[in-house]
Amino acid sequence: MSQMSTGFSLFIVGWSILLVGLMGIGGYFMFRKFLKSMPKNDGKSDLDWQDYYIDQTRSLWTEDGLTLLNELVDPVPQLFRDVARRSIAAKIGQIAMEEKSPTITIDLIVKGYIVATPKRDHKWLIAHLKDKQIDYTRYEQYLNAEG
Repeated sequence: MSQMSTGFSLFIVGWSILLVGLMGIGGYFMFRKFLKSMPKNDGKSDLDWQDYYIDQTRSLWTEDGLTLLNELVDPVPQLFRDVARRSIAAKIGQIAMEEKSPTITIDLIVKGYIVATPKRDHKWLIAHLKDKQIDYTRYEQYLNAEG
């Protein structure tokens, strides 16, 4: 009976740790998706509401609005970009419906992006608005809000 070399043993241990870590990360994201698909008190899940807002406001989007939305989600890694785009578009649609807006404006896109994204992403938004020469001072109340 031969003994395994120390290097091979370390390789097996390292590989096992890597696999457990990757499965844990995957499980975390799957669990988050599962929670979003669970029905709330009104009988609809977060994903159902997201689809509802997107469907109800699809005709309100302009080409410029879609272009700006795509530019804003561009820094998101490709793997998560479609999910981010849908959740941000749904939040923008929700705000548009609440304000009874006839079209999706730059103002609604910026507000929806701020509300739908974590605070750490707001630096990118400010830089992008500066590049496009859009005055963002009227959105500072949303940028500075906790939440």
